[in-house]
Amino acid sequence: MLPFTPLLLTLFLGSGPEDRLSKKARAIHNRILTLDTHADAPINLQKDGFDIGIAHDMKQGGTQIDFPRMKQGGMDAMFFAVYMAQGPRTPEGHATAKEKALDIFERIHTSLRKYPNLAELATSPSDAYRIEKLGRRAVFIGMENGYPVGEDLALVKTYYDLGCRYITLSHFANNAICDSATDPDGPIHNGLSPFGRQVVAEMNRLGMMIDVSHISDKSFYDVLALSKAPVIASHSNVRALCDFPRNMSDQMIKDLAAKGGVVQVNFVSDYLRKPSDQHRQALNSVRMAGVGKVVSPAVQARIEAKTDSIKKVYASERASIADIVTHIDYIVKLAGIDHVGIGSDFDGGGGVNGLEDVSEIENLTREFVRRGYSEADIAKIWGGNLLRVLEQAKQ
Repeated sequence: MLPFTPLLLTLFLGSGPEDRLSKKARAIHNRILTLDTHADAPINLQKDGFDIGIAHDMKQGGTQIDFPRMKQGGMDAMFFAVYMAQGPRTPEGHATAKEKALDIFERIHTSLRKYPNLAELATSPSDAYRIEKLGRRAVFIGMENGYPVGEDLALVKTYYDLGCRYITLSHFANNAICDSATDPDGPIHNGLSPFGRQVVAEMNRLGMMIDVSHISDKSFYDVLALSKAPVIASHSNVRALCDFPRNMSDQMIKDLAAKGGVVQVNFVSDYLRKPSDQHRQALNSVRMAGVGKVVSPAVQARIEAKTDSIKKVYASERASIADIVTHIDYIVKLAGIDHVGIGSDFDGGGGVNGLEDVSEIENLTREFVRRGYSEADIAKIWGGNLLRVLEQAKQ
């Protein structure tokens, strides 16, 4: 009689529960359209020698996104963020921000022209589904921080015409549009500025989604009262689970949902699990190091090195895939399945244990299946809800 080797046992007994779960998750993951509303891949497009059409090893280069790894992970669509750190609120500062933003747009378009068989620009829900059927990656564009708008309303349409489909109104500090949730000097507008109100109206007119991630609570409620279309939080988490001003309160989540909006949960460990006081102080000191200043490449390199050092020191506090889905569970119970999605913040601080780069996103679908989400619900979380809002923004 032959001994029962692991292979024979598997054939005799059938696959185990984990194997069956993984197979079910993979089948669902392959059938649905997956969309991530916040990815900082353009940060790497600005670095000499980086080629987004070539697969990279995260352990060696530290990057989390390229077209081959998107395909490997089954990531169908991502919003690439035209990110701009907040600098001086002056005519010169605004002019520099505009120039840098236009350069980033061009780098995104150049990468798509270089690899037309791998990826294509998307500006609508129909684009996403069409490109996915072709086996290519759909690249949407968003803008993180309205700083490049300066005080020139016409620039909103300029960026829209270049493919931008949302603007995160502010970042870690106040700008000409609104107050930030985290400016160390406190608010200067008490919410939206008069110019910010014009920006919201113009975004509504164009059909561009308004992103409330990073903005102050008062700014959030000003936007909610003014916008004629549902709004999004492109990469925000639950304040009740991780108390940080950058996250959203229960009431904010319910009010955003009541107007048809969506909260896109991010993968940033410090917004998923409350870090220790020492960890938070170290992070805040780094995050605010360049605020209100013109950041040179040398200063930016020091900021990145310090951030990496902090991550290593506090590695034991890092979040997991389970933490991501716990935030999603919370929003579903609070506001319903139609008001939650994914905004990873890969290449901008996102990444947890078990989900290190875009090639591993199927692991998140596996956790959804483990917790009992249906395929229809998973499809909503992975992009359906966000594409609904994008469609409604155009109406």
